[in-house]
Amino acid sequence: MSSDIAAQIETWLARCANLERDPLDGMAEAGLLSPAGSYTAIARTKAALVERTGLPGIAGVWGGRQMAARCFIAGFGDAAQRAAWLGRAAAVAISEPGAGAHPKRLTTRAEPDGEGFRITGEKAWVSNGPAADMFIVLAITAEQDGRKRYSAFLVPHDAQGVTLKDMPAFHALRPSRHCGLLLDNVPVPRSALLGPEGSAYETMALPFRDIEDAVGTFTLLGAFRFLRARLAAQGEVSDGAALSLGGITALAAVFAEAAEAVVAALDADRLTGQTATLVGLRVLAAELLHRVRAHQTEFGPRDDAVLQQLVADLDVLLSVAKGPRLARQARLGRSPA
Repeated sequence: MSSDIAAQIETWLARCANLERDPLDGMAEAGLLSPAGSYTAIARTKAALVERTGLPGIAGVWGGRQMAARCFIAGFGDAAQRAAWLGRAAAVAISEPGAGAHPKRLTTRAEPDGEGFRITGEKAWVSNGPAADMFIVLAITAEQDGRKRYSAFLVPHDAQGVTLKDMPAFHALRPSRHCGLLLDNVPVPRSALLGPEGSAYETMALPFRDIEDAVGTFTLLGAFRFLRARLAAQGEVSDGAALSLGGITALAAVFAEAAEAVVAALDADRLTGQTATLVGLRVLAAELLHRVRAHQTEFGPRDDAVLQQLVADLDVLLSVAKGPRLARQARLGRSPA
């Protein structure tokens, strides 16, 4: 990690009283909450946070805030919206209970109401929702020839009719927190509309999935660097353990090079040309995790709770949107070489 990022992280950790309770404590004083200047900057800081703490959830807390700001507010907001919300905590609310993020199955609607709209529906798995100042809510605003047209709205957390729903069954990726979001006839002015009306799924939701994948590879990278260091810090390393660690180290280096290429393409607006590399990174991540498990089984440590929790968190990260990712991998297999 760069010395500047490392220094900011150390300043934050010295000020943060309790990572589990409030991971954002001390981040502003350390300069970590200022909007990042690029997706590459977000990605590298995510990797550094996980490499230092062993907690992918920290990258989710910090990175989710940065990604919402850069992709949605800076990317589609007008001058008033950027002035009001950049630098504040925003959470993206697209998925719904039992529907995921599939556009044919989403049901949240925004109906015209005078000079504004009324939003009704329920969202699920809203990352960082409990600490958000505002939600970026995807809602149906029209249907044309049986096709739903979606718009995005900036909804303050204290708007009338907004209720957060606890999700106590989800314990992975601490200290990141998720929630459900109930929207009961929530009134918003037309100025809450983010970007053009009726095109938010195509222009925001779909690209955001790929942006999350590209930047999210650095959460995995930071985790593998942490794991490699922890596995190596077990005293004398046997020849077999050295061979195993060498393989993990080499594959992590390949992973880092590919991840840098992908996020550089994202900043250059050329991410569509990196589809195969993004798929390859997920395949490589699964292989790295397999090797970490095999190393731990053969060489130890077998009772390291920190290592076990991080491996479990990686299982969760690699399972998110697994179906669409496998479908993309299958399309690569069917395409001409």
